[in-house]
Amino acid sequence: MQIHRTSVPHAYTLVPKVIEDERGCFFEAFRHDVLAEAIGRPMLPLQSNYSVSRYGTLRGVHGVATPAGQAKVVSCVRGEVLDVVIDIRPGSPAYLRHTATRLSAANGVAVFVAEGLGHAFLALTDDACVNYLCSTTFAPGTQLDLDALDPALDLPWTRESGLAHSELLRSQKDRNAPTVAEAERAALLTSYEECLAHYAALGSGAAA
Repeated sequence: MQIHRTSVPHAYTLVPKVIEDERGCFFEAFRHDVLAEAIGRPMLPLQSNYSVSRYGTLRGVHGVATPAGQAKVVSCVRGEVLDVVIDIRPGSPAYLRHTATRLSAANGVAVFVAEGLGHAFLALTDDACVNYLCSTTFAPGTQLDLDALDPALDLPWTRESGLAHSELLRSQKDRNAPTVAEAERAALLTSYEECLAHYAALGSGAAA
C-alpha cells in the first residue's frame, strides 16, 4: 500500500497494490501501521458505516465538531464515487481548498480524512456502496453540515460528472445546510490551530 499526501493538509489517498490472477484480485484495504507512520499518529477505527446511493446522489459536506472530532478512512466497495475532501479549518494555509479522488471497487483507492476536515461524495454509478472506518463512535449533536453547492467552495460536481445542480439527489438536511460564510458567523468551524492541538494530543503529532 502506498499513501500519498493531497493538496489538503492532513488528507491522504491510500493506494493498494492489487494482486490479480485468473480467479480475480486481492489487496490490502487498510493497514493501521502504514497509515500511522504516514500521519504521525494512530488511527484505530471504532465504528464502521456503509451508505448505498443511487447515481447522482450527493452526500455532504459533512464533518464532526472537534474535539472530539472524527477521522475517517473512506472507500468505495461497489460502483464508483467522486470523493471530495475540503479544508474547512479557519486559519489553515489551505482554507477552502479541496481535493477530489475517484474511488471505486475496481481501483480499491481509499481516502483518509482527518478531524476538522469536510467530506462529501457524488455517486457516479447506481448502487454505489461506500464504507467509512471511523475513529470515534456516533455522538448525537456533534455533526457539522455545509452546503455542498455553496459557490464559495467551488466543488467539482458538474465538471466531473456532467450533471446539473438540479439533477443532483440530496437529502433535505443537506439542502438546508449552511454556507461556509454562515457557518463562520455562527462559529461552527474548528480552527486550524485547534485541530493541530487535537492531532498532537492523539499521538506524537500529525504530518502536514
